[in-house]
Amino acid sequence: MTDNIFAQAFENKILMTTISAWLIAQSIKVIIGVVRQRRFDFRWFVGTGGMPSSHAAGASCLATAIGIEYGFNSVLFALATAFALVVMFDAHVVRHSTGRQAYILNKIMEDIYWKGRIHEGRLRELVGHTPIEVIIGGILGIIIAIVSMNH
Repeated sequence: MTDNIFAQAFENKILMTTISAWLIAQSIKVIIGVVRQRRFDFRWFVGTGGMPSSHAAGASCLATAIGIEYGFNSVLFALATAFALVVMFDAHVVRHSTGRQAYILNKIMEDIYWKGRIHEGRLRELVGHTPIEVIIGGILGIIIAIVSMNH
């Protein structure tokens, strides 16, 4: 039974296309990181934030692939599009705000630390996306869906 479930999942073109969009976006982040910093850091592949947004790429790819497969006037497309909008809003607004707050808290903690009052580690500051990272991720996801679903 479980073999059948996994086989069916791997045969699901929409799922595989969506996972591919996420993997491609994450790989682009790694390449950009290597070019910019002249070193490899595995955390770039599994981390959040950066160019392009893999959140946006995956969500927009899913919505587009569903639109291609089931029609852009289908309920499934409407659901996937609403999901994509929430994901992209979260990737930019909520996560970006969280990163900004982490930056400010880290500055406060540095000040307190140098006065000898606290010994906490730093918070992750790169957890969200800029608008351009979300837009590029969204466009990347749409392109991947169009190319993949039409083959």
